[in-house]
Order: sequence, then structure tokens, then C-alpha cells
Amino acid sequence: MALHPIVQAIIDFSAGAAGGTACVLSGQPFDTVKVKMQTFPTMYRGFIHCFVSTYRMVGLHGLYKGTTPALVSNIGENAVLFLSYGLCQDMVRFVCGVDKGANLSDVQKASSGSFASVFSSLVVCPTELVKCRLQAMHEMEASGKIASGQRSTVWSVVKSVLKTKGPLGFYEGLTSTIAREVPGYFCFFGAYELSRSKFAQYLGTDKDSIGVLPLMFSGGFGGACLWFMVFPIDCVKSRIQVHSLGGKQVGFMKTFKGIIRTEGFTALYSGLAPTMIRTFPANGALFLAYELSRKFMMEAAGAS
Repeated sequence: MALHPIVQAIIDFSAGAAGGTACVLSGQPFDTVKVKMQTFPTMYRGFIHCFVSTYRMVGLHGLYKGTTPALVSNIGENAVLFLSYGLCQDMVRFVCGVDKGANLSDVQKASSGSFASVFSSLVVCPTELVKCRLQAMHEMEASGKIASGQRSTVWSVVKSVLKTKGPLGFYEGLTSTIAREVPGYFCFFGAYELSRSKFAQYLGTDKDSIGVLPLMFSGGFGGACLWFMVFPIDCVKSRIQVHSLGGKQVGFMKTFKGIIRTEGFTALYSGLAPTMIRTFPANGALFLAYELSRKFMMEAAGAS
């Protein structure tokens, strides 16, 4: 039987939250290295140098800086994303003239994910701003952009933003966040669904029965496609959110042009290596947790 829309929304929201938690716990150290390399590309020779230097200077906990806002960000983002994803699928069915509850094509699901990312951007932008500032605080002090000796806790960063910019200060980088999410999640959901379809075709089964490893690979493949597509935009977003801590920060286009002019195009891909290493375990864990928890809750709720 079909579930009540509110029950379905709660299941999608909860499954998304479970996926977000799994994603952060499996990939946070690589995300920290990514942000450091994006915001201070000349400070490190590469991924290994950044990883080892961070460990030597601030220990293992330094690689997990920003985990609390990252958890809030990913749980909030993925809960809203997958809740909106289900609702946007109904919207796509309506626009395409497809019966409610009918299966969508991979491209239609990719479009649903792209639309849903607009809503999740409103959740992820404030929490990512706090996370990125915590992750790059050491480099900001070392480069002289802010005074040394500042407390680097979630609450100290939140208070600093509220004091200097007010509530709207948490939305610095929103334009670049939306510009990253919309095309990124089209690739994310599109690649994920396409990969599941190919595995189902090869194994002679349906997409929901392909097994754990193909499911995790599909999630990782979706994540890899997302990041390769939008990494330069994410780099600009990180610069805006971190460097605005030291004063007035210019907008998206000026930041983008400034990076190209002073550092070259390759600077936009600084930090890509740890991101691509992280994407398979992190996004594989995300979709594994999402699909299994959603399936469990759907069965418990009596969905046919």
C-alpha cells in the first residue's frame, strides 16, 4: 500500500540524516585537507604534505576540526535533500505527465536531485561557513590574515559571525553554494542511478537488489562525478567563506577572476586529490546508509 505523504516525508528525511552521518564519519579528515589546500594552495606541496603537516602541527584532532558543524551540515543537508528529492520527483512526474508513483528515468531522477539541491543549499551554506573557518583557522593565523591566539571552537566562530555580520553573515558564499549544488547534484544523482541501472542489467536483477558493493560503488561514482564537475566553484566558495574572516570579501565572480589572474587555472583544482580519495568511501557510505535505513523504515511502515 502507498504510505501517507507525511509518513513518506519523515522516512525520506530520516534516511537522509542517516546517510549524512555516515558520510561525515567516513570522510572528515580528507575534507579538512581539501579545505586547507583550496584556501591556501601555496602553503602545501600536495595532499600528502598537507595531511602530514596538519597531523604533526595539531595532531589527529586537527584532521577532525569542524566535525561538529560538518555533522550538522551533512545531516541537515542530506535530510532536506532527500526529503526534497522525493517531493521533486512528484513535481517532475507532474511536469512530464507521468502517473504519481510511476518509476522515473535516470535523467528525470537526476533533474529531481538538481531541483532538490536548491533547498538543501539554504541549510548547508551556514554550517559549511563555520566548518571551513574552523578547518583553515591555523592557516589564517599563520598567514597573518587574523590575529593569532584566537579560540577556534564552533561557538567562538558562530559568535564572531553574529557580532561582525549579523545572521546574514552565515550566508556569505550562498551564490557559489547554489551554483555548485544545482549542476553537481544533477551529476550526482544521474551518475548514481545510471551506475545502479548498469549493475542491475549486468546482474540480471532490479536496482534495489544489486547488493552492498555495487551500491557503494554507485554512490562513490556519483560523488566523483559531482566533485569533478563543480570543484572550481567549491574552491571559490571556500575562499569566500574563509577569507571573509579577515575582512571584507569580494563576490563570486571577482574571487574567481582573482584566482585565475594571480594563481592560474590549476589553483581552482587545488585539493582535488583528497576529495576524489574521500568520495568513494564517504558517498558509498552515504547511499548505503540511506538505502538500507529507508528500506527498513518503508517495510516497518507497511509499504508495498
